[in-house]
Amino acid sequence: MPASPSVETHESAAELVTAAADRLVGVIADAQRERGVARVVLTGGSNGIALLQALVGRTDEIDFPALHLYFGDDRFVPADDAERNVGQARSALLDDPDASGAQIFEMAASDGAFGDDIEAAAADYRATIDALAPGPDGAVFDVHLLGMGGEGHINSLFPHTPAVAESTRSVVAVTDSPKPPPRRITLTLPAVNSARHVWFLVAGADKADAVAAGVRGADPADWPCAGAHGRTSTVWYLDRAAAAKL
Repeated sequence: MPASPSVETHESAAELVTAAADRLVGVIADAQRERGVARVVLTGGSNGIALLQALVGRTDEIDFPALHLYFGDDRFVPADDAERNVGQARSALLDDPDASGAQIFEMAASDGAFGDDIEAAAADYRATIDALAPGPDGAVFDVHLLGMGGEGHINSLFPHTPAVAESTRSVVAVTDSPKPPPRRITLTLPAVNSARHVWFLVAGADKADAVAAGVRGADPADWPCAGAHGRTSTVWYLDRAAAAKL
């Protein structure tokens, strides 16, 4: 059974990021102690990157060699594109010498091993995800971090698109994203929902309608965020503006 959503409202985006970072450090430590490794799915966006930056001064609290990092989505553009989530994550934390040792599973770029073949690149990442052995509770990931757009999109799952309706495959290619660039690779709702903990990091009044729809269980076809649920916890870390319509 998916976990019922809980809401944490903070005064600012900085405070919600700090709260999520505090909890993430603890969940990583618990997972490593119990299962030997922690698997975390990272998200892009301002709050997702800010969370990584919040960990820079706390690297001594994390066993990076026992940390496996994945991405909820990424843009299928050249590897040196500044908008790539993996590049931003490396700049924020992962290239720090004190954070070395983590296994980073990045999605292929358009100038990578599969060239411009986005379907082959998506299939490769899907094989990586599908090869992961679930724990005794059926969970594949320990934490899946999520940002969210004002229309409720998460990862690259946008309203009324084939990707958000995907019910079996863990990873798909997106070739017509309504938000540029149009070509992306994304984890789907089945993959998101295989995580023990699904945490939203959301700030801003422009997100308030989507937050209300997600927390109250709207149709995921209309509001993709409403389809994301952790097995142990589903937590919305919000600032007051984003929580205004709850």
